[in-house]
Amino acid sequence: MAKQKVRATRHNGRKGENGVFKAGHNDRSFDVDAAEHIDSSRSFMNVYWDMYQGYNVAGTDGVRSERRFSFEEIEKAFYCSQFGDSLDAQTERHIKSRHKDRIRTMDQIREDSKTCPEETVYQLGTKDGHEDPALFVQVVAELVEEFTKRFGSHVQVLDWALHMDEATPHIHERHVFFADDGYGMNFPKQEKACEALGFERPNPEKKTNKFNNAKMVFDEEVRKLYIEIAEKYGVVIEKIPLEGKKHLEKNDYILAKQAEEIANNEAKLQSLELKIEDIETFSEEVAKVAYEKACEVVADEVRAITIEEDVGIVEAYKGRIESDKAGIKRENKPFAIKLLNHVVELLKRGKGAISKKIEKALSDPASKKKNTDEIAGIAKASVLAKLKEQKEQVALFDQQRGQTPAKKKEECR
Repeated sequence: MAKQKVRATRHNGRKGENGVFKAGHNDRSFDVDAAEHIDSSRSFMNVYWDMYQGYNVAGTDGVRSERRFSFEEIEKAFYCSQFGDSLDAQTERHIKSRHKDRIRTMDQIREDSKTCPEETVYQLGTKDGHEDPALFVQVVAELVEEFTKRFGSHVQVLDWALHMDEATPHIHERHVFFADDGYGMNFPKQEKACEALGFERPNPEKKTNKFNNAKMVFDEEVRKLYIEIAEKYGVVIEKIPLEGKKHLEKNDYILAKQAEEIANNEAKLQSLELKIEDIETFSEEVAKVAYEKACEVVADEVRAITIEEDVGIVEAYKGRIESDKAGIKRENKPFAIKLLNHVVELLKRGKGAISKKIEKALSDPASKKKNTDEIAGIAKASVLAKLKEQKEQVALFDQQRGQTPAKKKEECR
């Protein structure tokens, strides 16, 4: 009978909704009875390890030997011994430059999301089926050992804990990256540490950013090492990724996101190419609608201006009659003014007929074809320019897709 496949999960992080991750959660340095997701009756099965005290497990009687130092104290001790000189030198420089407001304590360094330890969660399987916890511990213990051999010059594993008191057995492992601070001393610097270990960002020609950094390549290397060791112990790994993005590794998620963007751009490109192929019909339809609307607007505008000018002429003549400048006898003036008022009324009532005549003239087949052809030519040039711009953008993105991630400069062992 074939052995059941399990998923090898590895997730990294430094902070969540409540700030940076605390080591106290991992070694249960809190009231576990108050935590709903923890079964305190199974906590005795947990396994703890740190760089100074080694392993801490319960005996056959379920009693665990007391640990002298918590994970948090272990991490603080390492930070002080490894980065204390660099922090002291920073403090002196700030005092000399009169920038005392920039002085930081070691606790602030440990709790800053940029310089605090990174936490990785390992898991083999799910709550519906997982590897034997004892085998899982062997896999991670060897991984930590090999990890230290390869990367220990710039990454220190501080502590890790196997949790058996939650839904699925999993391990929390915490480590810190460090590199030269520019003054010959070590200080927490993740990207510089990865570069010092020989890792390059996927696209060396572009600047370091969230989706192009040496840490991505480092993580992929560690993930491969994790799977290799698990398979050496007989674990059968399911390598087909889940559909849900939340289950993907960080790099897998980035690749999935890029693939999604590429697909969207390709769909957009296909749509634009269809429009280019049928641009004549497209432009003619646009021109037809635009021309008909323009006829309405032009007719209304011409009608309004024409009537306004005609009424103005009549009103001016009325003024001449009333002022005796027209030479009309006094007894005939009332009749003349009444007649002119009637003319004004007729002009205003005839505005609809004027608009229709103008629209009819503009809609004459010969005139309409001539004018719509001209509008279509302008529309076609405008639309083609826009489509060309969009096509160039998609082509550029498609070119970037073809670039492959860079590998390490050399094997670090």
